[in-house]
Amino acid sequence: MSTGFRIALRPGWWLTRDSADDGVALQEVLSLLAAIDALGHIAGACRACGLSYRHGWGVLRRFEAVFGTPLLITRRRQGTELSPFAQRLLWANRRIEARLMPMLESLASELQEDLERLLPESGPHLKLHASHGFAVEALMQHMSERQPGLELRYRTATEALASLDSGECDLAGFQVPQGEFEKTMMRHYAQWLDPAEHLLIHLAVRNTGLFVTPGNPKGIRGVADLARPNVRFVNRQIGSSTRHLVELMLRRLDIPLTRVQGYENSEFTHMAVAAHIASGMADAGIGVETAAHRFGLDFIPLAQERYFFAIRKSALESPAMQALLAIMRGADYKNYVGQLVGYDATETGRIQTLQEAFG
Repeated sequence: MSTGFRIALRPGWWLTRDSADDGVALQEVLSLLAAIDALGHIAGACRACGLSYRHGWGVLRRFEAVFGTPLLITRRRQGTELSPFAQRLLWANRRIEARLMPMLESLASELQEDLERLLPESGPHLKLHASHGFAVEALMQHMSERQPGLELRYRTATEALASLDSGECDLAGFQVPQGEFEKTMMRHYAQWLDPAEHLLIHLAVRNTGLFVTPGNPKGIRGVADLARPNVRFVNRQIGSSTRHLVELMLRRLDIPLTRVQGYENSEFTHMAVAAHIASGMADAGIGVETAAHRFGLDFIPLAQERYFFAIRKSALESPAMQALLAIMRGADYKNYVGQLVGYDATETGRIQTLQEAFG
């Protein structure tokens, strides 16, 4: 059954002067600034935002008065560009969205499923706990109007597998680098994976590596360069598999973590890492290639990772799980994942035992 509504949560900015002030929403001016940044002129930006030219100018002038500084720089015959203040404002908004959207999507999914269970003829629901990734995000989009219902919680791979082991979820997402670090990573996961009890659903193969600013002005070539004193690094959060992979690579090179400037600075998503670097707050970070591409960053490959959903064998033949597999194996979803930069969907939806996947 498909409900007649979808719940979505979005971050928002308000400017307030005191505790009794309800504040002024910034969404309209932020959208307008983003359109000006993309198109280079106000008239086109107003059309893109569905605003009249007069109203758009009014919005800009209003917030220039609020902030006390210009938002635009207009040069004769060269179009319009954002002032340094407006650029910083826009990048702050992009970082906030990159940080918060996965959390808000998870909360929206939880609320959606809670409400749907109260509706008549509510269908089966599956609980997915997984680390954030573009193929996971796409799966939620493809299932938004279909059954079974899929309730998402973004968790680190360790948290997701522990949830599966304790019966708190039906599918647990985790990723494993191919090559020399595969066995080490699997030893870490082994405490929650039982070959007699669990199966794996192959989601995708994805490229993971370093993000650097366009043109790579610091000449970063690999993990060893993170120890240089002039390189600022931004990491993934404690407990994430990506952070664990960086640690393994540094240990292989006998580089103490304390030599990496910014190692303790962390972001919760690949997009947030990319936004952090693109806004000039760091020189390098780590994540999947898709995020680097979307923020116009250079990408230095480090590893290919296989992303799996672990499930209990007893759940495989359930109607809800079979319906989910049908969507994952369908042309629409596989084609979408396959066109993500840095993703390979060749084996998406394949069922494997732990032995078959890892020998």
